[in-house]
Amino acid sequence: MTTSSDAPGSFADLALPDTLLRVLRDIGYESPSPIQAATIPPLLAGRDLVGQAQTGTGKTAAFALPILAQIDTALAATQALVLAPTRELAIQVAEAFQKYATHLPGFHVLPVYGGQAYGVQLHGLKRGAHVVVGTPGRVIDHLERGTLDLARLKCMVLDEADEMLRMGFIDDVEKILRKTPAERQTALFSATMPPAIKRIAQTYLREPVDVAIEAKTRTATNIRQRYWLVSGLQKLDALTRFLEVEEFDGMIIFARTKQATEELAEKLEARGFSATAINGDIAQPLRERAVQKLKDGQLDILVATDVAARGLDVDRISHVLNYDIPYDTESYVHRIGRTGRAGRSGEAILFVAPRERGMLRAIERATRQPIEEMVMPGTKEVNEQRIARFKMRIGEALASEGLDLFRDLVADYEAEHGVAAIDIAAALARMAQGEVPLLLKPDAPARPVPHERGARRDRPERARGDESDDPLIERPARRAVISDSDLETYRIAVGHLHHVKPGNIVGAIANEAGLESRHIGRIDIRDDHSFVDLPRGMPDDVFEHLKGVRVGGQRLQLTRHTGEIPLAPKIRRGPGDVRDGKPGGFRGRPGGDDRRPPRPRGEGGYKAGGEGGAPSSRFKADGTPKSFADGGKRPFKPKPGERAPFKKKP
Repeated sequence: MTTSSDAPGSFADLALPDTLLRVLRDIGYESPSPIQAATIPPLLAGRDLVGQAQTGTGKTAAFALPILAQIDTALAATQALVLAPTRELAIQVAEAFQKYATHLPGFHVLPVYGGQAYGVQLHGLKRGAHVVVGTPGRVIDHLERGTLDLARLKCMVLDEADEMLRMGFIDDVEKILRKTPAERQTALFSATMPPAIKRIAQTYLREPVDVAIEAKTRTATNIRQRYWLVSGLQKLDALTRFLEVEEFDGMIIFARTKQATEELAEKLEARGFSATAINGDIAQPLRERAVQKLKDGQLDILVATDVAARGLDVDRISHVLNYDIPYDTESYVHRIGRTGRAGRSGEAILFVAPRERGMLRAIERATRQPIEEMVMPGTKEVNEQRIARFKMRIGEALASEGLDLFRDLVADYEAEHGVAAIDIAAALARMAQGEVPLLLKPDAPARPVPHERGARRDRPERARGDESDDPLIERPARRAVISDSDLETYRIAVGHLHHVKPGNIVGAIANEAGLESRHIGRIDIRDDHSFVDLPRGMPDDVFEHLKGVRVGGQRLQLTRHTGEIPLAPKIRRGPGDVRDGKPGGFRGRPGGDDRRPPRPRGEGGYKAGGEGGAPSSRFKADGTPKSFADGGKRPFKPKPGERAPFKKKP
């Protein structure tokens, strides 16, 4: 096994052809990274290779340059195949090939992945793509269609093999390997080497060269890592303060769920930040457009899930912020690898709830680096920044043209009303600021942070992100939940037999109907069906859509229920009793049914989509958001200042 942490002086030492050396000089690559220095020579010699290196070490160039050195551009056939776990990584790798092949006339590389129209891919394959970079599923699809011919394949690369294993693609990878020529050259790259990946290497690679790049830490030392222990402020307000005070270029904010990315991006946009979400439910063209905007400086913040951001390599990303702590340490390493790449410095921020401190310590052990605690900016720091920005706006306005008219207007008003010019300027500044207060109110006393052990206390992170004891934007008080007279009962074809819980039903209906969860009333779960109370006046298209929504793998088959609800069989059991191997219903409720317990008036309900069984995409095939027409009369009449329950999705 070759282990290395040092690199030779230049790429010229690696016997690369002049066409590639010229490109490397043009793009400013001075010396190879350790993984490049260790892998390029054996790959040029035709050896199979297993490379183990952490993300962001330059492994794309490590396999792309040797492949390009051996490509015959006169042969219009696929000579190299690269498998990548995600669409984003496939695009990034294809772009890297194209960049390195600047001085190779006639070279063609083609990314193939799900979510892109077949026409583009079929045209590229028919023309003759020398290198195909694809996700396993779409590559298999083309192989089975007969549109991807691997008869002339010389080299195959498995990029981020451990991630393909984690995502469940390993069977597809083996299926593809079995369809490739036996005499091919194979390179496997992986940040970790679990047993399944070792088995792949032993089965499909021939006497491979093993390369493991030693690193002092699992994460780059040029990434400064900090964490904030969630307390006092709500997470959204803390994030807003951080964004106002911290100097950053581009940023990726990681959230755990697809819905959370969209909600957080919307709230950040409402607070004046240039942000958008990328996740698996958003159409691929929109995701690609968002990444390009980030590269071009037209967008500052991407709010992403782990999978959607996989493989992103954008120079502008100076900060990675973990709004939700990842489930495992590997995900954390991959997340913060989006910054500090190719020797650049980066910042990694982690929001940690009190109950998540154990994961924080696990991350420190895995990365072999201490993560320093940070103090969230207080009112004084935020207000100083706001005042500085406001003064900057004044300076920019004074430097602009066309002020003569406004000077005359101020002079006229001063003469007519006897008001000092300074007071007129203050009034104009107030007009320019609008309804949003310029300065924050003083900080409220921070609530104590719960201990890791002992009695449970109220956890600050559980509150909704758009509410705070110290709001940055004035918000109306909570509205009361909808009254029973404005509800009607529906029957759905899911029940105990389908292993559903009230949260599954609430999440699916709220997400798919564009309905706030607090407008969903009683839920009564029976063996093979359930009853749920929803607001009157449901639009016909919403009604039809909900019929096909799946919860627990079962279609809801929503129908309106008239008359009395039949009584469920009464089986008394206590809170600790078990039925069919599962705990009883809500604690203390006789009969143990699964109806939602009453909650205090004005408190939030189940978070929409929080446990939704498997809701369908919120986006159409063309990438535009789904919306539900606002048709038909609605007996429910919103109170002043209250939105109707079934709201249109943006």
